[in-house]
Formats: sequence, C-alpha cells, structure tokens
Amino acid sequence: MLKEFKQFIARGNVIDLAVGVIIGAAFTAIVQSLVKNLINPLIGLFIGRIDLSNLTLKVGEANFRYGSFLNSIINFLIISFIVFLIVKAVNKFTKKEEEETPAAPTETDYLKEIRDLLKEKRSIK
Repeated sequence: MLKEFKQFIARGNVIDLAVGVIIGAAFTAIVQSLVKNLINPLIGLFIGRIDLSNLTLKVGEANFRYGSFLNSIINFLIISFIVFLIVKAVNKFTKKEEEETPAAPTETDYLKEIRDLLKEKRSIK
C-alpha cells in the first residue's frame, strides 16, 4: 500500500495539482491584501468609509455585514479576471502549437490516394 501511495504521489499530475493549490492560496492572499489595503481605501474615499468590511445593515436584531460580502465580490472579480487572462494566454500559446502541426490524413485522403495510384497503374499498361 505504501508503494502504491508513493507511485500515486510521484505522478506528475498530483504534484502539479499540489503546486497549483499552493500558488493559488498565495495568490488569494495577495488579492485579499490588494482589496483590503488599496481598493477599499479608494472606494472609501468616495463613500466616506475606508473599511468596507464594517458596513452593516441592521434589521431588528440581525446584522447583515454586506461590507464583507462586497470585499468577497471584489476578490472574486479580481481573481476571476486574472485566471481569465492566464487561460487566454495559455490558449493562444497552445493554438499556435496546434496550427504548426499538420493535420493527419483522413480516410477520404487515403481513398483518393489509392484511386490516383490505381489510375496511374492502369494508364501505364
């Protein structure tokens, strides 16, 4: 069982996934810091509050912390946009590689080639 586990961990996909998760967590921390320390103060200049996470709506005894929700939305939008840019760049790179490789002959191409060879053979006789 230990041997199988070592083989499983040694596969490239698992290691790539682990690296991706670690980098993603670090990137999330950077984005959260960006939102908290740069974007929120900019928004705060316009609404008169620097810390959006303290914005609440009180209805009866319930406090709705919509400021924290706004922070989460901003974080999500930034991360989504960065992921979009990365995927777009990767797709552009892989598309160029696909264009460079010639397409494999189809069944129709082979049949046409056989037909042409048979025509040549008959015309030689």
